[in-house]
Amino acid sequence: MRTNVYVDGFNLYYGALRGTPYKWLDIRRMCELLLKDHSVARVTYFTARISPRPDDQGQSVRQQTYLRALSNLPETRIVYGHFLTNEVYMPLAGCAPGKQQYVKVVKTEEKGSDVNLAAHLLWDAFREKAESFILVTNDSDLLEPVRIVRDELALPVGILNPHRRPSRTLRRAATFVKQIRRGVLRASQLPTTIEDQHGTITKPAAWSNAPGPSI
Repeated sequence: MRTNVYVDGFNLYYGALRGTPYKWLDIRRMCELLLKDHSVARVTYFTARISPRPDDQGQSVRQQTYLRALSNLPETRIVYGHFLTNEVYMPLAGCAPGKQQYVKVVKTEEKGSDVNLAAHLLWDAFREKAESFILVTNDSDLLEPVRIVRDELALPVGILNPHRRPSRTLRRAATFVKQIRRGVLRASQLPTTIEDQHGTITKPAAWSNAPGPSI
């Protein structure tokens, strides 16, 4: 079954990758392992370029390195939203009544990926660009586009869930839900080095405790 995959990059990262040695992820390989009865035609990855945090100046460099590697996978494209960083005052927990204190914090917010994903999913589904559609997410805000594709267009929509507990809302609307398991992540790592037209892409040293396969 010819299948298009739509990846909510931040949802995948915070649900399955953060704090693991599996961030150098070959998303196409992961999908192929989880979707044995599907032929993955295209993978679209939705994200935003992050700004470095004061406590981790290399964060954005690592992301750009990964996105460059990801863009070299066959039939894979990246669609960008926006990443906002602001300093805001927030109330401090535990203050006595009438003695509320505030602290200045760095607030980061990703904008646009869920809307972009929904738009691309619906556009492709209405044009029948695939026989089935898969979302890598656990975001219940995507309920309506999932429902439209499945109920109004009569096309199957699956969910690959990166979080520990799947959204009940999405589970009711989707054709099926599959959990992204640690073993699949481990088996879906990119090679440590990749060559592209600009030179060599090397997995960030901070991720080097999980070397990619020799392929």
